[in-house]
Amino acid sequence: MTASSSNRWEHFPHGADIGIRGYGASKAAAFDQAALAMLAIMVDPATVAPAMEVAICCEAPDDELLLVDWLNALLYEMATRRVLFSAVQVELADHELQGTAWGEAVAPQKHVFGVEVKGATYTELGVRQLPDGSWLAQCVVDV
Repeated sequence: MTASSSNRWEHFPHGADIGIRGYGASKAAAFDQAALAMLAIMVDPATVAPAMEVAICCEAPDDELLLVDWLNALLYEMATRRVLFSAVQVELADHELQGTAWGEAVAPQKHVFGVEVKGATYTELGVRQLPDGSWLAQCVVDV
């Protein structure tokens, strides 16, 4: 888990797959943290330099579908560009997301690999504000 006082992420068990949760002071921060949780399944983020920047835009009819689209867009960019990401930042407006991911080309001699994530799913999908005012964004990813 990684954290500031309110922005953090965690994994939770789910059968053969892995659940991810992002917590943030804002909905956008929770989306950032959920993405970092997913990325940390695949590679140790400390081994990935933020050497290149990739813009990612998504739109969906609600927050939950937007989260899945965001996570799957990150996976798509990583697969097609042959890069790994270690940092992300999103801006949200209604159900539109403008995101940026930072990373570098895959380098097997440098990166510490974990498990491949095939995609974000609708299982245990949720985006909601918590009683303390912070936000939670979560789902299960297929590994």
